[in-house]
Amino acid sequence: MFTNRYLSLVLLLSIACAMAAAAGAAVTLTSGGSTFIYPIFVKWTEAYRKLHPDVLLSYDPVGSGKGIARTIAGTVDFGASDGPLTDAQLRAAHRSILHIPVVLGAVVPAYNLPGITDEIRFTPKALAGIFLGTIKRWNDPELVHANPNVHLPGSDIQVVFRTDGSGTTYVWTDYLSKVSGEWKMRVGRGTTVAFPVGTGAQFNEGVMDLVKKVPYSLGYLQITYASEGHVQHGRVQNASGTFVKADSGSITAAAAATATEMPDDFRTSITNAADADAYPISSFTWLLVPSKIEDRQKRDAIVGLLRWILTDGQKLATPLDYAPLPGDVALRVRRAVDRIQ
Repeated sequence: MFTNRYLSLVLLLSIACAMAAAAGAAVTLTSGGSTFIYPIFVKWTEAYRKLHPDVLLSYDPVGSGKGIARTIAGTVDFGASDGPLTDAQLRAAHRSILHIPVVLGAVVPAYNLPGITDEIRFTPKALAGIFLGTIKRWNDPELVHANPNVHLPGSDIQVVFRTDGSGTTYVWTDYLSKVSGEWKMRVGRGTTVAFPVGTGAQFNEGVMDLVKKVPYSLGYLQITYASEGHVQHGRVQNASGTFVKADSGSITAAAAATATEMPDDFRTSITNAADADAYPISSFTWLLVPSKIEDRQKRDAIVGLLRWILTDGQKLATPLDYAPLPGDVALRVRRAVDRIQ
């Protein structure tokens, strides 16, 4: 699915680069990182190339961990991550790095339950228990109580997790750290953590493929991969006690609950938001951009791209199960983009 898109994007970029080199007029921007943002970044690339054929965008979906590492090393023009850099990582970069939120998304519990078409409902206690290994079977009382009209099997839950440095993992474990004291103490949050149980896979696509292949499995996916990959995914009980489906409206509600408290550097978490309509495992995703770009041609191209993403590019969010930035947040971010030197 997305792999084919990536190969097509690379091929088109190679052809465009060759043509641009022959014409002698183009700027190439290299980026990479988050697989969470990759589906919409492909759409942004396709749409922006039609408007600005002289700006060639290259994106390598290698996971947020590598996106952060490449940003710190300066081997990409900008990176992408769904987990913000720590203070130590920012210091290691030896240059000022801005977190530019560009879209909102969600991570969903994705499962494979043969013969069951019902949408499974998950409590925070159930998700934490499953990934801690204390809830082992699909007919555990915690799951049965939340799904009284579903005949859940007694099969063992086959847990699937990400092995690479992953912003999707960061969002998932950030949520679990908020709803479970045991998870916070034993495992914690991060782009990589030591999962107590389960089988690992690389990237959202790897988790998606493994969940589809393994009966009675449960993993976590950025929602676009679950939707386009036709993987069952459930509702999650939020902080208000409501079982909520991840969609543009519920993701926006999660952001709206905390948007007014967003810090000036835009590093914030919106998991387990208090709003009654909020999907609890939602997140901003950020492009990681130097605050000062020496190459003036690249600086102008990056600023132009970001301005477009924060305006017209937001219209592409909802069809892919993302959510556009709240208007007040987008305005603040555009002002920050205009200050890039």
